[in-house]
Amino acid sequence: MKKNKFLIALLFTISQASFAMMQMDEKGMVMNANPHNLPKDCPQISETVDLTIHAGHKYATKFNGKMFAFDQQQWDVKPCAKINITFINDDQIRHQFMIHGLPGYLYPDGMLHLELYGEGELHASLIMPNQKKTYLVHCELAQHAEKGMKSQLKVGGGDGDLPSISAISMPIKADPYSLDLSVLKLGGIIVLLAFTTVIVVGRWLLSLYFNSST
Repeated sequence: MKKNKFLIALLFTISQASFAMMQMDEKGMVMNANPHNLPKDCPQISETVDLTIHAGHKYATKFNGKMFAFDQQQWDVKPCAKINITFINDDQIRHQFMIHGLPGYLYPDGMLHLELYGEGELHASLIMPNQKKTYLVHCELAQHAEKGMKSQLKVGGGDGDLPSISAISMPIKADPYSLDLSVLKLGGIIVLLAFTTVIVVGRWLLSLYFNSST
């Protein structure tokens, strides 16, 4: 009996801890925010940075072939910086702001996750480790990152640029924009030829009519 009570208490404690790492309501959710706990390699907070980050279709219009984007493609902070994030979704569809590669003992699965189900804003804080590193920031919804919603966060200058960050680095595989005529089907070619023939014959008949009238 005592053993069962202990297991129930343990499961309750774990569930409460998991819930504390996630805040959710009708507009969105925040997972793994960390406003207070220092990483093991940080003796103190080096700076406090307030970042307002927008997400939406209109921020992708300056990039060829992209559908979604954050309003910035790179942010720079010091090691051991505390970052206060205001995440704003300017679209009527879901967007996420996710940072990957964070220490797992502070951030389960190594990530911070903010998600808005539509237009609105969320707030969360985190404290970066004391190392030079470039972190991936992206939306994990299907194809949103591939369509442009991907940026990078550099801590202490970072350790290089990540691939396929719009306006910063070259894509792993470039998007083709050349016209491929091989995709035209035979039916489309026949329609095009018929349309051209009608125009040519029509003009010839009109010229005959006007010439006979004079």
